[in-house]
Amino acid sequence: MKVLIMSDSHGLTHEIDMIKGRHRNEVDTMIHCGDSELPMASPEMTDFLSVRGNCDFDTDYPDERLEEIGGIYFFVTHGHLYNVKMTLINLAYKSEETNARIVCFGHSHSAGSELVNGRIFINPGSIRLPKGISVKTYAIVEQMNQEIKVSFFDIEGNELKQLSRTYLLE
Repeated sequence: MKVLIMSDSHGLTHEIDMIKGRHRNEVDTMIHCGDSELPMASPEMTDFLSVRGNCDFDTDYPDERLEEIGGIYFFVTHGHLYNVKMTLINLAYKSEETNARIVCFGHSHSAGSELVNGRIFINPGSIRLPKGISVKTYAIVEQMNQEIKVSFFDIEGNELKQLSRTYLLE
């Protein structure tokens, strides 16, 4: 199982297509964690499991979604409805309620991942307006047996090894 995750593209189209084209044949699923600012039916968004961010006006996007991918439940939300800029506790509770093992969110534009109580929280950062670092980022999650590798990439497709991590799912 291999999943591409991006967020907070804020109106970009060429960059979304470039990233999709680069990884289309190597990933099983693509997730967008909101604030694309594009209609859900736009060509750029058609291949994504997407959610609505605070800057998305298309009401066709769901606020959140729970998806089983490769036998693992992913909970996907933008994060503004869970106050992620202040705490991950609300997302932690929701992940317990939904039995999600991987939680994908955006909103803060800060790339990173962490393992908390057996669940992996992933913010792919932003491909338009990164915060915390100056690099525009997205992520790819790959399951290898019980290991989950979260790799971060810059917009040109170079892996950012200082952000990438491998976690053991129990």
